[in-house]
Amino acid sequence: MSFEPIRSKMEAGGCAPSAISAFESTFSSLVAGSTGMIPESTISPAPDLLRYSEITAASNAGLLKETVVLKLNGGLGTGMGLDKAKSLLEVKNGDTFLDLAAKQILDMRSKYGPVKFMLMNSFSTSEDTMEFLSKSYPSLVAEGGLEFVQNKVPKLDATTFEPATDPANPGNEWCPPGHGDLYAALVASGSLDSLLAAGIKYMSVSNSDNLGATMDLSLLSHFAESDAPFMMECCERTENDKKGGHLALRNSDSQLILRESAMCAPEDESAFQDIGKHRYFNTNNLWIRLDKLKETIDKFGGFIPLPMIKNKKTVDPKDDASQKVIQLETAMGAAIEVFKGATAIVVPRTRFAPVKKCDDLLLLRSDAYVITDDFRPVLNPLCGGKAPIVSLDKKKYKLVSQLEAATRGGIPSLVGCTRLAVTGEVWMSRSCVFKGAVTFNNSSDDPKLLPGRTFENTKVDMTAAPGLGPLLPTKVKTAPIEGQKPGTSGLRKKTKVFMGENYLENFVQSTFDAVKAAGTDLGVGTLLIGGDGRYFNPAAIQTIIKMAFANGVTRVWVGQDGLLSTPAVSAIIRESGPVWKKAFGAFILTASHNPGGPDEDFGIKYNCENGGPAQEFLTDAMFANTKSISSYKICKSFPAIDLSTPGATKVISKDGGLEVNVEVVSTTDAHVALLKSIFDFPAIQALLNRDDFTMVYDSMHGVNGPYARKVFCECFGLDQSAMMNSEPKDDFNGGHADPNLTYAKELVATMGLDKKGNPIDMAGKSVPSFGAAADGDGDRNMILGTQFFVTPSDSLAVIAANANKIPFFAAQGGLKSVARSMPTSGAVDLVAKDLNLSLFETPTGWKFFGNLMDSKDLFDGVDYTPLICGEESFGTGSNHIREKDGIWAVLAWLNILAAVNKPGKPLVSVSDVVNAHWKKYGRNYYVRYDFEGVDKAAATSMMAKMSEMREENTGKKVGDYTIKTADVFEYNDPVDKSVSKNQGVRFLMECGSRVIFRLSGTAGSGATVRMYIEKYEGDKTKLGLTVAEALGDLVVVGLGLCGIKGFCGTDVPTVIT
Repeated sequence: MSFEPIRSKMEAGGCAPSAISAFESTFSSLVAGSTGMIPESTISPAPDLLRYSEITAASNAGLLKETVVLKLNGGLGTGMGLDKAKSLLEVKNGDTFLDLAAKQILDMRSKYGPVKFMLMNSFSTSEDTMEFLSKSYPSLVAEGGLEFVQNKVPKLDATTFEPATDPANPGNEWCPPGHGDLYAALVASGSLDSLLAAGIKYMSVSNSDNLGATMDLSLLSHFAESDAPFMMECCERTENDKKGGHLALRNSDSQLILRESAMCAPEDESAFQDIGKHRYFNTNNLWIRLDKLKETIDKFGGFIPLPMIKNKKTVDPKDDASQKVIQLETAMGAAIEVFKGATAIVVPRTRFAPVKKCDDLLLLRSDAYVITDDFRPVLNPLCGGKAPIVSLDKKKYKLVSQLEAATRGGIPSLVGCTRLAVTGEVWMSRSCVFKGAVTFNNSSDDPKLLPGRTFENTKVDMTAAPGLGPLLPTKVKTAPIEGQKPGTSGLRKKTKVFMGENYLENFVQSTFDAVKAAGTDLGVGTLLIGGDGRYFNPAAIQTIIKMAFANGVTRVWVGQDGLLSTPAVSAIIRESGPVWKKAFGAFILTASHNPGGPDEDFGIKYNCENGGPAQEFLTDAMFANTKSISSYKICKSFPAIDLSTPGATKVISKDGGLEVNVEVVSTTDAHVALLKSIFDFPAIQALLNRDDFTMVYDSMHGVNGPYARKVFCECFGLDQSAMMNSEPKDDFNGGHADPNLTYAKELVATMGLDKKGNPIDMAGKSVPSFGAAADGDGDRNMILGTQFFVTPSDSLAVIAANANKIPFFAAQGGLKSVARSMPTSGAVDLVAKDLNLSLFETPTGWKFFGNLMDSKDLFDGVDYTPLICGEESFGTGSNHIREKDGIWAVLAWLNILAAVNKPGKPLVSVSDVVNAHWKKYGRNYYVRYDFEGVDKAAATSMMAKMSEMREENTGKKVGDYTIKTADVFEYNDPVDKSVSKNQGVRFLMECGSRVIFRLSGTAGSGATVRMYIEKYEGDKTKLGLTVAEALGDLVVVGLGLCGIKGFCGTDVPTVIT
């Protein structure tokens, strides 16, 4: 059997020569017939070892400057169901392994001075680890040289020994080569040479999940004085350690060696586990002389030859039916047999506190362990020097998720416990106190909850206990469904797609899993659910409620009738309390301005605890989960909730031990209360009371209707007739609830305009002074005056220019910043320059505005608030919430009109305000063409072609225009430092005009190409042109630049705004 296919794969995979040589040595052992086994007959028990208490060397802190502390951080913890760095698992009081390791180092430095710290990450843990440290401990990252990455090796077919294959997930074809790779990785990364060059002589190595292995001056000083090349820390084995490796003496040469469990044949198992015979186990805390390591590596030709460990696995660790493979590994402790003069020392048990399985995790999380002032977990003195023996059912508590489900009510007290044994699925809580030896059994298929009391020296059979009843979570098998990648506005598909088997359930479960993995405790606080009332919302809400409680949520708020506008969701998350009830996140069931109904669109998005859309790292995790999901959890027997009436419903488990709450909350109260605190309602009331002022507000049968009626009818006393189409309908009454000139036909006609925004003959019919429209989920707006259309870009600029007339901004010292999406016109830029405001041009997507709003609070950066932001797609808002807010924009305009209108004076109209603005700043003529429902592949090709030709087009003359720059917009976020590429193709003319193209991802099917045309006019005699007059020639140029007729078969837009 040849190594060459393996060599080729490793070389193609970028593996270092030292890693290839080391793996070839291990492979040679495999093909030579080596089993990796160490028979009991070939070894003897290790002799008595020096104990820590017998160290005589004087502590020498001066050695620290020659020492590096290295943590092995390559494990994912897949055996415990984890799919990220195991060190990021929370272990105690909210701290992860990595938190405690970092705090230990920082504490050590505060006491002893500088000491080098490093991590050996794996290709699977490097990104997660460094991202975490960059955010939480930037000073460690700033030092440089913090990590080196261990090598990867191919998994081998169990029969042929050739590299395994997994075309569906090529990442599964590789595995870490065990922590024995430490030596090859030190060489391959250059770290060994760098450390030696820096005068580092001693290395302390330990696993990242062993928090007891802190730097110890006594051990360091002893090691240095002994002049040994290698020293292993050992502990005396207890029953809890009998299945782990042990130290032994090889009979053939009296050399100390390490025998791991994988090196023990079944017939030797009893001897292997004899803790009286084989007394010492390897803690994996090692001390290494780096100069001696260098000599030994050079002696063997660039690697350390270590005994082979053969593990039988499947190529896909989550699929037992996938290809059978072997993973060849080595153990770093086995190097004890390679170094002549290597020694071992027996250390206190406090230096060994790892977590290898959920038994260990439960013990560490319990009160049996405490955290010392130097951030070490040590056995609670009340335990009397002996840790409780914990034995949990291997099937029911193999995964961390299983343990956390069983302890969702908190961790039981183990400080007085000597032995805890659990068979079957038994749930516990912080109210449970275990003393002495306790055993619990549950032979039923359903989990059973222990009552909150003390259990002492007892055996309890829970099999016949009542059980959870309506709160019983059921795990339902499923499989990944393609195409569940959420965009900036969530996941949108046809309604019937969402109604398909497991489609909604898969996405919701994937979201819960991602949210939990990101650190949110679903059992604390509240989950908020609501939507825009479109078809399938009621059924979807009931499903999400049932899944929420199955996933550990204890409290749910739902909007009355299932209705909550998107801005109202953000307001409730941010404003509603008390703190212990505060929402940690929300599911919003909306496809925004897309049509609704059984044959139209449905959508779902998740908003986080700041009230804004899920950030990209979370949506990426959600999508990754949808591609690997195998089951979802749901409480099938949970009763349907009546959403028609506000009030609370308490549901209690059959055994009385669990309680959850669903509260149907007012659709409007929280949001309207916030709006009242922002605007000058008395001034607006005075405006609305004028005889010469009338208004209409078209909610287009979307969710905005109840909010419009609450504000304008209940608060301001307007007649219901002013609220057009204010009754929410699940299909928006057959309309398209998109507030623009094309789809808001009834309002546009009422305001005396055609679909291009031009005045029409009203035949003497009166026209309201003010008109507005909202979209399906209430976050967009359109503003109209009497026979006058205000473009979204102009609306943003006017609100920004007059922001200090609004109490929210005036009370905070005035507006500080403005932001617009890249396709939005530059009208607000002129305001920002005039008022000395910070200005940001972002990609399309509200999350970019949210970052700016949260710069100080979440990112410890610059405070850009108060901030106003907007998009040309009829979205406007401020930092009062983390979503765009349609009714906010309407009230902002009314507040501005109220401020400029004086009692007894002629009415200053919407057009008067806009014309005055243009006279001061000039006019940005602007139009957007939407080509909806075009072939996505063709549209993508069109965009790619324009991108490819950007250099060729730069400097080109087209019509009366010369292209100064043709590029693809890229955004470097000043807050989270992320880079967003390919955000649209731009043609920037020398005269300042712009032609922009974007491919929109918010449609439920097909694709939408958007073309944006903008031309600035500062000549006051040319401010009254129609858009067609001002932009006609530039539109022709734009259509020619993109070639949409050739690519997509049309150059006639479906919507013009």
